[in-house]
Amino acid sequence: MAQLIDQTTHDLTPEVWAPLKRAMHDARRDRVMSSTILAAAADTFSAGHIALTGAITGVLALIAAAWRLPRRAWPDTMAIGVLAGVSVFLWRISANMPQLNSDGLPGFSANDWLAPVLTYVFLTLYADLRSLSNQPRFRHIRALAVVASLAVNVITI
Repeated sequence: MAQLIDQTTHDLTPEVWAPLKRAMHDARRDRVMSSTILAAAADTFSAGHIALTGAITGVLALIAAAWRLPRRAWPDTMAIGVLAGVSVFLWRISANMPQLNSDGLPGFSANDWLAPVLTYVFLTLYADLRSLSNQPRFRHIRALAVVASLAVNVITI
């Protein structure tokens, strides 16, 4: 079989062989590029998936805030839920790349660890700008929101 192929390619003139060789090279390059693109797409998440992750985090933070804050503090309760959800969404959508989504530690990616950090920063900035009267309760809520953010990021994404 190999002799037949060698004989067939040997009999081809350069004018015929050059375009065939180029076509085979292009086909091989296209196959490699498409497999690379598919691999990269498999390691990223859709905007809807990321939005769902942020929404779940926001709802859990809202529940923690409603549990720990008095009823008259409903604006703070809502703000905590919204900020926790937005922080996760903004981090995950802006850092949605295979390098950060790959699990360095089994079950945990860099994005899983960093989304809760941004939740902590957002809620700390809110507390500092708002001058909340009940700081100990807020620290409990912030801790619960950060734990919820980590759990949701690990479980849902």
